[in-house]
Amino acid sequence: MLIIQVDKDTDVNVGALGKLTFEKGLYAYVGSAQANLEQRIKRHLGKEKHLFWHIDYLLNESAARIVKVLFKQADKTEECEIAEVIDEIGEAVGGFGCSDCSCKSHLFRIGDYRFLQGSMRVLHVET
Repeated sequence: MLIIQVDKDTDVNVGALGKLTFEKGLYAYVGSAQANLEQRIKRHLGKEKHLFWHIDYLLNESAARIVKVLFKQADKTEECEIAEVIDEIGEAVGGFGCSDCSCKSHLFRIGDYRFLQGSMRVLHVET
């Protein structure tokens, strides 16, 4: 899970989703790096990359930055279970990051991420 700070209201053209407005605030993105976790995180932290996943478009913006990476070892199915839990307390960005499942979203605007730290580990990264 990437915890992302968006420093100002930002309009982003997110591929097939079109133009989305991200309000200033904190976001949680749920993903499943089933292999090569560190390489995937390194890719997300970098600004020079081919824009492929929905999250790439947001992270390519200067107003968006990863502030924390949380993770746990789990099956791919748990990605959607975690997204459902966050959906109950966060504000879903409709259709974001979930083109391969039936979830409402895998990106949520949240007020705080401390509730997630009890069930996940923090990956220390330089941002």
